[in-house]
Amino acid sequence: KDIMCGICGKVNLDRNAASVEPGLIRAMMDTIRHRGPDDDGLYVARGVGLGHLRLSIIDLGSGHQPLSNEDGTIWIVFNGEIYNYRELRAFLVGKGHVFKTQTDTEVIVHLYEELGPQCLEKLRGMFAFALWDEKKKTLILARDRVGIKPLYYALTDKAIVFASEIKAILADPAINRELAPEIIDRFLSFLYVPGEETLLKGICKLAPGHYLLVKDGKAEIRQYWDLQFFKPSERPSLKDAENELSNLLAETVELHMIADVPVGVLLSGGVDSTAVLSCAAERTDKEISTFTVGFSDPNVADERPYARLAAETCGSRHHEMTITASDFAEFLPRYVWHMEEPVCEPPAIALYYVSKLARNYVKVLLSGEGGDEAFAGYNNYRSIIWLERLKHVWPAVNGAASWGLSQLNSWVRSARVAKYAPLVNATFPDYYYSRTSTPYRYSGNGIGELYSADFLKSIDREYTVEPIRKLFSKVKNQGVLDQMLYIDTKTWLPDDLLIKADKMTMANSLELRVPLLDHRLLEFAASLPPHYKLNGFTLKYIWKKALSKRVPGRILKRRKAGFPVPYEFWLRNNLRDQVRAILTDRKTIERGYFQKATVEKLIDANRDRGTYSKEVFSLVALELWHRMFLDGEQVTLH
Repeated sequence: KDIMCGICGKVNLDRNAASVEPGLIRAMMDTIRHRGPDDDGLYVARGVGLGHLRLSIIDLGSGHQPLSNEDGTIWIVFNGEIYNYRELRAFLVGKGHVFKTQTDTEVIVHLYEELGPQCLEKLRGMFAFALWDEKKKTLILARDRVGIKPLYYALTDKAIVFASEIKAILADPAINRELAPEIIDRFLSFLYVPGEETLLKGICKLAPGHYLLVKDGKAEIRQYWDLQFFKPSERPSLKDAENELSNLLAETVELHMIADVPVGVLLSGGVDSTAVLSCAAERTDKEISTFTVGFSDPNVADERPYARLAAETCGSRHHEMTITASDFAEFLPRYVWHMEEPVCEPPAIALYYVSKLARNYVKVLLSGEGGDEAFAGYNNYRSIIWLERLKHVWPAVNGAASWGLSQLNSWVRSARVAKYAPLVNATFPDYYYSRTSTPYRYSGNGIGELYSADFLKSIDREYTVEPIRKLFSKVKNQGVLDQMLYIDTKTWLPDDLLIKADKMTMANSLELRVPLLDHRLLEFAASLPPHYKLNGFTLKYIWKKALSKRVPGRILKRRKAGFPVPYEFWLRNNLRDQVRAILTDRKTIERGYFQKATVEKLIDANRDRGTYSKEVFSLVALELWHRMFLDGEQVTLH
């Protein structure tokens, strides 16, 4: 049984403190009602309040939450789906547990009774939940292995407040809205916010694969899962690995198809979503709906012909739509509101609109998210591996290449050249941080320093990259490719791609499932030798071999695109005046972070050459975030 939904709650650390007000839990629930419009419920006892909003997918009649065990001593609010709940239920019934519903939520309650927090290791799925153990006076907050479902919390000296979304935590008047200025540099360096902190001081993300235990007024975070990489002694043959991969893919998609409501597939016209559709179509006798999005701008690659090809090949009922610059501008403030953290992810706006279309036909969507991080699908993996090889073969190239790139940049003023010139002399992993660091962080780009002198003094670059550095230390003995895959699975994936996937689909009360992020599939991919993933210049080598009979050759061989939103063109043309008005507004400049002259140069350089679209979009998202989450404004773009 599965429910996509929103959870929230508060637990006082002092057991003698006043009770949690039901009105507070209701206020928290009201801020995230879009996550679960079908049902709601709350549980309030001394010092404890739990709230739940439900989007019903299976077992539509029962499964009201919060849900308890037989004697009401353990209570849970749960968001997600446990794919192996039937086998876990059979195991628990064999142990004498009595069930009152058909839900997977109840499986977690009884599994916790049996195993305590170690129950997490048995769960296969996506989840965020809060479990209150009345006898032990213990709260457990848990998040799935890769962070498919979000979970935020604020820990004060008096209480812990938690929710699926930050705005529910902010509904508690005891939580201060205070900016963490050092995180601004982290955002503008990576264009999302890796790590557990958010832009609001004291509000954190629970890290994927971790749980938080609150007992006797103390909170402790523990890790229950990590990704283990290839050991040379375990090398399978390519053919055996290919067969096992095909079987694992079929199994995980079959598990993700379980629902008592219509299921659709989000098609990008790429390899991963086509593979998911192919497996889904094989495993159901019901008609599958597919959805894709295109753009009114002729300057952007159109995914729709490839998506149509995939739909025709697999026999799905295909739907598509077009979005315009005005759609983009109209939704931009709500994008920031739903994302809650500034993230430079313009394709999220396309995802919002295609989810809105899909919601007319289905309640569940499957997506191909995660294939690139599991099997090495990004071009930068190939570029960095070859750069590393070149540096080992010919060390003398470093100085000459760096000088050459610097000279070239002094003539052409290219953001890309400016970005890569320092990397030739840098050591890995330092320059891996830089691959996403924004070009205006480097001198010689003709733009100048963005930060004001005062703000620059408050920046600690070591602190900015600390979350990435800590992760690198865990895989320092792995090969370069596996190091990159590990970092991206722990940061870029949960803190950018999966936040986008969850927030944009839940904004439309739609559940998104990501079969390629099943932890068994991820563990298998991690266990493979690196050259099975990146073979010469071929990305996703074994993945494409395993899919060669499923995916049309035209899709298998095409260049990677994703949803290529023409936002660069729109920012420079249709939205040019709005962008300038927001970024040079007195209120924006008086925040004291940026030099107005540099901001204006950045906007002009982007208008003329289109080289700073990500930076401009990020600055706009950051300012809109301030206006909504700190100033409490209602923002629209005209």
